[in-house]
Amino acid sequence: MKLGIQTMPSKEKHSTTARTGGLRSPAKPSRAEPKHTRPVRPVGVRTPIQPLIQTGTIEALAFVKSLIRDVPDFPKPGVVFKDITTLLASPRAFHIVLDGLAERFIGEHIDAIVGIEARGFIFGGALAARLNASFVPARKPGKLPAAVDQVSYETEYSSATLEMHKDSLREEGRVLVVDDVLATGGTAWAAAELVRKQRAYVIGYAFVVELGFLGGRERLLPIRVESILAY
Repeated sequence: MKLGIQTMPSKEKHSTTARTGGLRSPAKPSRAEPKHTRPVRPVGVRTPIQPLIQTGTIEALAFVKSLIRDVPDFPKPGVVFKDITTLLASPRAFHIVLDGLAERFIGEHIDAIVGIEARGFIFGGALAARLNASFVPARKPGKLPAAVDQVSYETEYSSATLEMHKDSLREEGRVLVVDDVLATGGTAWAAAELVRKQRAYVIGYAFVVELGFLGGRERLLPIRVESILAY
């Protein structure tokens, strides 16, 4: 008697669907393409702001100047204060100012930028990043925690004092002093004296606004003075 194994017909119908490990392969994507596509920008990444107009042109300077607000009788009667907070509210104007200052000192091998409290911090810190220099704050008395050098001076309004940490600058380092406004030059002169106390060199001054009628430039000469806007 012959023994054998009878094969039973498969109950499954033939299918063109491939199987792998018992799982069906994903369906083929549709050939239809979306009508509208746009690049995906990573979350938290902002598109860089480009200047509205070319840095250094008459149009650029006029644009920046139009954003500076005059405030009469501040900080005392008879004084017309140049308010730059309205300039800072415009990213394009801020870029134009920073690019304009940076272009004038590229290649000068600046080691450190000294920013004068308080608005000099705004421009000095950003300019230091553009020029690959360290940033050093020159502050009012009692603001710095470690040992300081100190210089007193006269402003157009009163007497004042600036301080800087003693170990802020390397000997014979090349330093740029930055502030928002050049008036009589007293504050910038005091910052330069702090630099000299640490045996470093001031190679230039940079300002956003210069009030030429107050004679500050003459006080700082013969060292180089650069400003974006003059009144």
